[in-house]
Amino acid sequence: MSLSTAPALAPLLQIERQILLIRGQKVMIDADLAALYGVPTKALNQAIKRNARRFPSDFMFQLSAEEKQEVVTNCDHLAKLKFAKTLPFAFTEHGAIQAANVLNSEQAVELSVYVVRAFIRLRELVVSNKELAHRLDELESKADLIEVKHDNFEHNTRVQLKQVFEAIRELSTPPDPAKKRSIGFVPHEEPPATSKAKAAAKGKK
Repeated sequence: MSLSTAPALAPLLQIERQILLIRGQKVMIDADLAALYGVPTKALNQAIKRNARRFPSDFMFQLSAEEKQEVVTNCDHLAKLKFAKTLPFAFTEHGAIQAANVLNSEQAVELSVYVVRAFIRLRELVVSNKELAHRLDELESKADLIEVKHDNFEHNTRVQLKQVFEAIRELSTPPDPAKKRSIGFVPHEEPPATSKAKAAAKGKK
């Protein structure tokens, strides 16, 4: 792979789809990271083993048999791991950067920048969507108060407001590119929580 074509072959969205949520941490599986850095998975893990002191538990960890099975079940492109005798390793953002440093190849160093950007983008999406969800909850609570204070608040207006809030929530939650992934392996941010005001409104019905 030439350096000039690397960005086209490894766009941020492609890398984001390879970032999984395991043990509450966003990580990349060794097979995906090795492919991105242009080396066999075995070569990557051997390099890591030779530099074990550079990879503490918050940089990488080995999956359990159950976690491996869940990854294989929910990630089609990792189905081949089912036949691997060893358990795969998972790398956090810092672990992925350290792996690039250990390999010390031009491709690994260059593409590690895209890996970092993908992790950062996911964090920003989570923060922005949580803030939007909070503001929507506040607005919906105010709308419910208006409904209580004004008996002549038209039913159609109430329904329309509810529909607007629901539409905004749907738009603020990006589509999941891998519907087969179950809870525990989520490449994108968590969907905004439903407001207490909304639950109370449903209870009245």
